[in-house]
Amino acid sequence: MSEESMEELQKRLEMENEEYARLKKSHRELDLKLQQLEEKRYLTPEEEMEVKKMKKEKLRLKDHMTEMLRAYQKKEAT
Repeated sequence: MSEESMEELQKRLEMENEEYARLKKSHRELDLKLQQLEEKRYLTPEEEMEVKKMKKEKLRLKDHMTEMLRAYQKKEAT
């Protein structure tokens, strides 16, 4: 599947599936929070721990979205 059609598939799934849309929104919010923290010159130990937790959560969300996308893609192919 081409990159463009994958993006189209993601957009369609986001419009059709509330859970996928919610996961994507949470993923984006975590990404923004991580960017803000990583712009700091120094992080406190608490902030470093928070960054690690947020990265793990972001990865968990991405994995779940990928599973949903694969299932949707498989359904669309049939």
